[in-house]
Amino acid sequence: MDYRLAPLAAALVLSACASKMSGPRAVAQLQSTTGNTAAGIVSFTQSGDKVLVSGEIRGLKPNAEHGFHVHEKGDCSSGDGMSAGGHFNPTGQPHGSHSDMAHHTGDLPSLKADAAGVAKFSFESRTLSVGGGATDIVGKGLIVHRDPDDYKTQPTGNSGPRLACAVIKLDSSRSLALLDSSPSGGMQRL
Repeated sequence: MDYRLAPLAAALVLSACASKMSGPRAVAQLQSTTGNTAAGIVSFTQSGDKVLVSGEIRGLKPNAEHGFHVHEKGDCSSGDGMSAGGHFNPTGQPHGSHSDMAHHTGDLPSLKADAAGVAKFSFESRTLSVGGGATDIVGKGLIVHRDPDDYKTQPTGNSGPRLACAVIKLDSSRSLALLDSSPSGGMQRL
């Protein structure tokens, strides 16, 4: 065996492992706004040119849809969540469905609560980024709304009052366990 190739082999193995590792991760710990009960946790993990968004939110109206958006300000200081400002829209697009070509960067798929008022979800986004660039969501607000997003009304989607608010924070420690995004884990695919 030629041991002179060992460093090269090790470098190739490490390179292959690094390319499969996920990039930066951010977390949002949603807290209810005044008079509401919605709360939960959402994880944003950069993987190449897409971000995996997964989470669980409780205290929602059972069997209902709820608008879900990244907002321009990471400020939840007002009791009603209005301090988070409008939808995060650094690219100047009209409001629309997350699946449409043109939509705010902050337009996310509506949440669907089950009979117990719990929404579990996992989806990918190619319009968000974590830790850099114009579409970086770190430091922005995350809002859960009372009503479903109609994906038409400009600029808000007519999603109603804000039930929960969070500031999206970079998870530099990566010590939190990733939420199970497998179908067997009960996550809703959006």
